[in-house]
Amino acid sequence: MSVRKYSFAFGEFYHVYNRGNSKQVIFRDRSDYMHFQQLLFVANGTNSFIFRDVFKNNIFKFDQGEPLVAIGPYCLMPNHFHILLTPIADGGISKFIQKVLTGYSMYFNSKYERTGTLFEGKFKASWADSDQYLKYLFAYIHLNPVKLIDPQWKEEGIKDSVTAYDYASTYKYSSFSDYLLEDSRDEAKIINPNSFPNYFDSVKEIEREIFDWLSFKDLLELPK
Repeated sequence: MSVRKYSFAFGEFYHVYNRGNSKQVIFRDRSDYMHFQQLLFVANGTNSFIFRDVFKNNIFKFDQGEPLVAIGPYCLMPNHFHILLTPIADGGISKFIQKVLTGYSMYFNSKYERTGTLFEGKFKASWADSDQYLKYLFAYIHLNPVKLIDPQWKEEGIKDSVTAYDYASTYKYSSFSDYLLEDSRDEAKIINPNSFPNYFDSVKEIEREIFDWLSFKDLLELPK
C-alpha cells in the first residue's frame, strides 16, 4: 500500500481523505463500514494485531499500545472517507493510514474475491492551517452524508434543513453522534476530542453551527 510522503508536524491538524480507485464503491454493506471503523480503532497504536484474533473479543477493548495519532471528526461514504487527524508519534499519520488502508484492502479483496488496487493511489492530505478552516472541517466532514439523501443540496440549496441535520447527526458511519454525546456506543472510542480545539461549549452550539452551514452552498467539494 503506497502512502503519501508528507511532512506532518506535531501540534498541527490534517484532513486526510481518499476514495475508491476509479471512484468505485469501497463500502458495499453495513459490515464493510463497521470493519473500517474497527480498523480506525485497532490500527491506532504501536501494538501489532491479527484482526481475526482481535475480533473474537470486543474489538474496542483491544490494547492498542501507544497511539500513533489523535482522531477527530471522521466520515465514511460509499466510495470515499474523510478523517481529521493530528500526529502523536513520529510518522504517526503515515503509519496509521498505511495500517488502515492495507488492512481494509486485504479484507475487501478477500470478501469480494477481487484483485488489484482498491484505493485511488496515495492518500490525500490538507493542512488545517487556521482556526477558521479547522472549524469548517468539523462541519464539512459531518455534513457529507447529506449528499446521500439530497445529492444537489450544495448546488441548489437544502430542501429541508431539519431532515438533513437529523440524517447527518444519526449517520452511523461518522463521528457526529459521538460529538453530540447522544449515546455511548463503542465507536466513540475511535475519536480523541480533547486533542483538538474546543470551539463549541455545548451541543446547542454545535447544532447552531451545523444549521448555519446547511444554509450555504459553497462547502468545499473533494471526493465524489
